[in-house]
Amino acid sequence: MVVLRKLPGMPGWPAALGLRLPQKFLFLLFLSGLLTLCFGALFLLPDSSRFKRLFLPRRATASASSSSSASSSSASSSSTRDTDLPRSPPAAAEPRHASPAAPRRLREKLRTAARMAGPPARTAPGSRQQVQGGESRAQPASGAPPARETRAPFRFDYERFRRSLRHPVRGGRPGEDPETRARRMKIKEMMKFAWDNYKQYALGKNELRPLTKNGHIGNMFGGLRGATVIDALDTLYIMELEEEFQEAKEWVEKSFDLNVNGEASLFEVNIRYIGGLLATYYLTGEEVFKSKALELGEKLLPAFNTPTGIPRGVINLGSGMSWSWGWASAGSSILAEFGTLHLEFLHLSELSGNPVFAEKVMNIRRVLNRVEKPQGLYPNFLSPVTGSWVQHHVSIGGLGDSFYEYLIKSWLMSDKKDSEAKKMYDDALEAIEKHLVKKSAGGLTYIAEWRGGILDHKMGHLACFSGGMIALGAEHAAEERRQRHMELAAEITSTCHESYARSDTKLGPEAFRFDAGSEAMATRLSERYYILRPEVVESYMYLWRLTHDPKYRHWGWEVVKALEKHCRVEAGFSGIRDVYTTTPTHDNMQQSFFLAETLKYLYLLFCEDDVLSLEDWVFNTEAHPLPINHTDFKAAVQP
Repeated sequence: MVVLRKLPGMPGWPAALGLRLPQKFLFLLFLSGLLTLCFGALFLLPDSSRFKRLFLPRRATASASSSSSASSSSASSSSTRDTDLPRSPPAAAEPRHASPAAPRRLREKLRTAARMAGPPARTAPGSRQQVQGGESRAQPASGAPPARETRAPFRFDYERFRRSLRHPVRGGRPGEDPETRARRMKIKEMMKFAWDNYKQYALGKNELRPLTKNGHIGNMFGGLRGATVIDALDTLYIMELEEEFQEAKEWVEKSFDLNVNGEASLFEVNIRYIGGLLATYYLTGEEVFKSKALELGEKLLPAFNTPTGIPRGVINLGSGMSWSWGWASAGSSILAEFGTLHLEFLHLSELSGNPVFAEKVMNIRRVLNRVEKPQGLYPNFLSPVTGSWVQHHVSIGGLGDSFYEYLIKSWLMSDKKDSEAKKMYDDALEAIEKHLVKKSAGGLTYIAEWRGGILDHKMGHLACFSGGMIALGAEHAAEERRQRHMELAAEITSTCHESYARSDTKLGPEAFRFDAGSEAMATRLSERYYILRPEVVESYMYLWRLTHDPKYRHWGWEVVKALEKHCRVEAGFSGIRDVYTTTPTHDNMQQSFFLAETLKYLYLLFCEDDVLSLEDWVFNTEAHPLPINHTDFKAAVQP
């Protein structure tokens, strides 16, 4: 430092009294800096330090102490869990994006609901004021008394919700024929078999490997466990497998740990875990499912901290850091992922009284409404930084599928009040009809993929959900569209049935094509597998409920027989590697969605219409039922 060195022309420190004016200035500047540094160091001393209490007011010290202890408590609880770092480094963090203002009507409904709720219930984990790794609330100034909760206490009136349902959850089942009941009981037995083997060999793991009789964890859920448990809960309940449901519930209560640290798919965690927990809460009223859903929902919020508010696809559930998939074009977000959050996030706001979840997904809508759509179509890749499309690949199958599904279901879930969602769905379907719907030489209707104006004449198994979606939308369409859309839905579902009927196993391939003289068949070895997917039987279920044409039950029973013959093994159900051979090789994986979706849709296909009635429920894209908002008491977002 300047004053500790010999100054030019001066003998040393004692002669400093004869400093010139510039040197005096430097000396005074140093002293002032030293004093500032020493005083600032007081704040770094332990709160118990006597020297600190000598200089700082007692109230300020106490306030700093309580804040410090809260932070250290939060940090220590996080660090005592799994502290593994993500397997791949995240992309550089983007600036935080301020969330949009909550819609005025939502705020008013939340206040009204809070007043009606009476005394506050025990605070659920989802009602914390600060989200780890996310946007924090304003903190009180030092020395000020602790601030009260900024949000009014909120309690969801579950009993009133149950009274608002128009049908019993499990239906009445009056006068059903013996054959239908016998087939339903067979599907129930398949569910019990799948669950019992998972419980015996893989309980707590994410999925069962039935050939090797062990569990599979995978790297899709960020360290979360029990994906099959959460996915199976509502199916077990609906099928009245009471003992098995209690086993699953006990695991959630005692073993389901949310304090994990790993990279997770925002999309998969939302549709499987949050969707499954929300559905089971609405079906049973058990608080454990609600509190887990709200706590996990908060862990997903930091993914929205981007310049546009479009979330990135991967998030570390411990640190809150998020990034895009490495395979996604130019760091983009995927339409089917950020577009498949709306149903669950609106229910998180309903149950918590916290509008932040609804704000996040309403902002996604605003971004999508601002950006120009080529030919009225929605490409699959959007930049979370610029809010622009990254490339013009359009698909109703993988990467795009459930975005469209959630538009029509958002309108239905709002009791047909969310007119913005309905218009977006109608406009999108009109563009799909115009540019993507084609008919093969053999008369099969299919939905092609679009790559910058060039059609790829293939249809994925994932796209076969669209028959059910279009039928569901047609049921509520204007008169001039209703008949046309119902015919389109039936034709697409028939094409998907053909992809099953033309295979040796009577199960459908992952993708099928309409070129080179082939129709509704896989022409590539990499597309010949079947992994217990549900989309075809999902459309059978919707078409049955909306038309009661017996062919859909007949087609569904064909699937049941094929599953029993080719996928059932000693310790569960397994996917197969080639649907075009009668002696297929198994892939050794019982997917969690087989219990959540495939078996549930098959079971409902052979139920009366009042079991999980479409007048009361919409299914998320993992087949978890979420209630339609029949009353004003529940906070619903209006456009």
